[in-house]
Amino acid sequence: ESLADGGNGDTMVVFGFIMESSGGMLNYPMLYLEHLSESDLELMARATGRRPDAAALRTQLRSAPETIDLLLGAPELYDAVFGDLDTPLASAVSPFLVFGMLVNRVAADLREASYVLEWSAPKQRLPVFDVVSLRQIIDDPARRYFLVELLTSFTKVTSGSTWVRTRKGYRRRRYSELDPVRLAEMVDLLPASQRPGGYRRLGDVALFLSGVFPDHTATNPVEPRHRENIVRSAGIPESAALDQRNALGFHEALGAGWYRRAVDAAAAAVGAGPSFLLDVADHFRETRRVLNYLADRYLFRLGPGLMRPAG
Repeated sequence: ESLADGGNGDTMVVFGFIMESSGGMLNYPMLYLEHLSESDLELMARATGRRPDAAALRTQLRSAPETIDLLLGAPELYDAVFGDLDTPLASAVSPFLVFGMLVNRVAADLREASYVLEWSAPKQRLPVFDVVSLRQIIDDPARRYFLVELLTSFTKVTSGSTWVRTRKGYRRRRYSELDPVRLAEMVDLLPASQRPGGYRRLGDVALFLSGVFPDHTATNPVEPRHRENIVRSAGIPESAALDQRNALGFHEALGAGWYRRAVDAAAAAVGAGPSFLLDVADHFRETRRVLNYLADRYLFRLGPGLMRPAG
């Protein structure tokens, strides 16, 4: 993708990344307004009683964007959408609003929690009292926005087929972006100008699979014959390919490596990379644990179809 102005003079979009400008931090609350639909705002206004309609609420949020966190975390809004789990979600509610509510709900939970049930093995959870590191992740509004955007991006999964050259000639090969092995092969074939976005998506996939579907990820590890290539793609030590004891730990190493490669590739192309991805890489495990909590406590309560990724 090309370099483009973000529209307000404070941000840029590079290879699909939203990047900080030299003038300061991103206005993350305003980015929510780019994703929330009119029906989302209508529901928020009606459930919280803040403003009578979507237009009035949008105006309020533009003048006081910090209000968005209060609205997304409002118990009244949560009850309006999730109050009756036997009733399907209203079609007018966008995935972005749903995940915005859930991420903010998790933030409220962790502020009060003294322990969390930690993933230890497939279908096994143990109480862990290290909640402070999770609070530090989820209390940051920029990180909350990152998680909402990440989860929303996987409500539609890209898949298809490509032609690849083998020793026996060209063969059609199917791919899904939820298959990091095939996706890494495709990204490595991209021209240098397109690799930053590809590495970013690979990092997202590793975080999504290990965070939302830890049981599935742990019981479906990367096959040994693919590990060397995928480790090379992530730019992490080759010794990681030999350690097959912990599938989630392997995905943590891969994801952090791919995020760092995305930043390096963007810097090589345009002179700067999105520094927030380095923060995600440095705190990949804690971010994964936040998603584990969100999935166990909320997502898997909504239906058995969420127990493993589709596609």
